Amino acid sequence: MSAVRGSVSTMGQKRDRWRSRAAAITLLAVALLVVAILAIGIGPMALPPMRVLKILLGGPDGRSFPIGEVVIVWQIRLPRVVMAMMVGAMLALGGAVMQGLFRNPLADPTILGVSSGAALGAVSMIVLGSGALGPVALVLGGYALPIAAFAGALTVTLVLYAISTQAGSTSVATMLLAGVALAAFAAAIMGYLVFLSDDTQLRDITFWSLGGLGGVTWDKVVVSCPVMLVVAASAIVMARGLDALVLGEAEAFHMGLRVERLKKQAILLVAIATGLAVAVAGIIGFVGIVVPHLLRLAVGADHRFLLPASCLGGALLIVSADIGARMLVSPAELPIGIITAAIGAPFFLWLLMRRRSFVGF
Repeated sequence: MSAVRGSVSTMGQKRDRWRSRAAAITLLAVALLVVAILAIGIGPMALPPMRVLKILLGGPDGRSFPIGEVVIVWQIRLPRVVMAMMVGAMLALGGAVMQGLFRNPLADPTILGVSSGAALGAVSMIVLGSGALGPVALVLGGYALPIAAFAGALTVTLVLYAISTQAGSTSVATMLLAGVALAAFAAAIMGYLVFLSDDTQLRDITFWSLGGLGGVTWDKVVVSCPVMLVVAASAIVMARGLDALVLGEAEAFHMGLRVERLKKQAILLVAIATGLAVAVAGIIGFVGIVVPHLLRLAVGADHRFLLPASCLGGALLIVSADIGARMLVSPAELPIGIITAAIGAPFFLWLLMRRRSFVGF
């Protein structure tokens, strides 16, 4: 009887955990919806939330509203908010996957040098787009900068994989050290390109490196968001593998997990997620550290819940930061990277101090 009672009690506890985690994810989704509607209504022409909702429900051709309001909502602010949600989701998702892969809550996609590779690609296009890369810029048109950034991120990922893989086995420690070295090398090349740039190019580099969502259109959303959705779905599929990997590579292997395959998939996924986010919005730091760590406290370490929660939390953070970027220095616009750094840097320091106290030195 006692065994039966223990089994029933365990099942009840599991059910309660599932419900609490599902409730937390539902709350994040509702909060994201509310903040997104507020973000669409904020701007030089402010719109009340209920009016924004009615315009959205009326469709892009809604004739019962002034054409100016419909254009502002559907053509200017909605694509920006959608892109902000996707960028935040990719950055937080990359951080959650990295932390599961490295089994360290301080891990972040930037430590692999992927963001530096994307930055190098973008800076190269800004400085050399009117010179050596002129034909490429002419062919790609308005997509030249994001494509160059993504190409830089992908190149760094391939080099990292080649350096850290030997005899079919990928060393995460080697990849980490190689990432630091490649990031430093990319920074050196960017420094040289900055030295060569003129005043206009230098201004473009500065604003892009601080992150922002200005100039987002439906064309960019249509090109990038389907890929981001596939990346998010792929990450959630590998949730059980990441849970097993937390126990250690040897233990995960004995549980039947194809560890090397999972590591390669996780690394590629992080590279694509980070590369896309940086290509679209520039360098936005600390999202990959702050969001997964906070949500791990709320929903636990189970990646089946942590990954979707991180996507929602990252989207919520970037949309909220975008609201702040547009309101703090209105009518001008503050780079989003400044806001996320102002939030994330103190949090990161607190996390470091907390871990130092925990380990006793």
